[in-house]
Amino acid sequence: MTAAAEAEHVRGSDPRSAGADRATPPRGRSAVLIALAVLGIALAAAPLAFDMFTRAPKGATMLADFKPFMTHSRLDGFQSDIAEIDAAVHEVDAKATPRLASAPGATPRAYDDLSQQWPTINSDMTDLLDQVQANLGNYHAVAALPSFRLFPWFFVIPGLLIFGVALLALLRPSARRRARVALAVLGVGLILAPVVFQMFTRAPQGGRMMSAFRTIETTQNVTKIQGYFSTMAGGQGAIRLQIEPALQQSGLTASQVAQQFPAVTALDRDWVHILNDMTPMIGAMSDNVTSYQAIAALPPFPLFPWFFAIPGLIVVALAWAARPRTATPEEAS
Repeated sequence: MTAAAEAEHVRGSDPRSAGADRATPPRGRSAVLIALAVLGIALAAAPLAFDMFTRAPKGATMLADFKPFMTHSRLDGFQSDIAEIDAAVHEVDAKATPRLASAPGATPRAYDDLSQQWPTINSDMTDLLDQVQANLGNYHAVAALPSFRLFPWFFVIPGLLIFGVALLALLRPSARRRARVALAVLGVGLILAPVVFQMFTRAPQGGRMMSAFRTIETTQNVTKIQGYFSTMAGGQGAIRLQIEPALQQSGLTASQVAQQFPAVTALDRDWVHILNDMTPMIGAMSDNVTSYQAIAALPPFPLFPWFFAIPGLIVVALAWAARPRTATPEEAS
């Protein structure tokens, strides 16, 4: 027997070498790597499919614009502002209007508009503030996530890395072992990302906030609130410039007006603060209607953790499936 034939005989009698010969064919591993490359491209293309590069930054803008108002103290202050206006309106209706009933025009139309609309204004503004306050925790949960401006890149970068590593493994079979390890690491990273950023709890909270704001952040609602604010400003001006002077003309001194109408006096004193407090909030609501609509057009928030976890699990599973498989003793015999 020649040396070559003897070596072949020895190799053929070794079960380990027989198993290596009968490992999973390279064609099957190539199919798995192709699937990984396709998955990487799909992950990288997801932001384009959902228009994230334009919509997600608007989410960051909305969160930043609302930030100054999303505190307990600021929201409690808004509630106090509404309560202060409410007290003044009731005081004028209950005490000033009857006293001035005999003086034609003493209760000007601007105040009459406020008085007539106030029950609706008070109810709607209180409900709005209650909804916002109830979602304060949800807002902070979303704000604690990474910036929305970075969000599309959390898909693009892992997707391109998965595609690149899978393509390298296809083109250079000698690098497949290292490529499988790299792919497994990328898959585990995708799985862990929602855990690290607490997306499984924060994203559903974001979904609840978006649902609550669906009736708030609309052009119709913002226009209505702007109209309310105009009515409140006109009514307060009428109280200060016309009703209070009429009360003095009816025989009350300035000090008596202040003593008998404490709620009106308080509103006069605090109106500039109320104006400066509420105007930016209404402006932020108006400015972010389109931003809200852009975010609402994205997939529902509760699904986002799974957009990372599921591809990550698939990548890990395919990386495992791409390993060379040693044949069983039955297959080797």
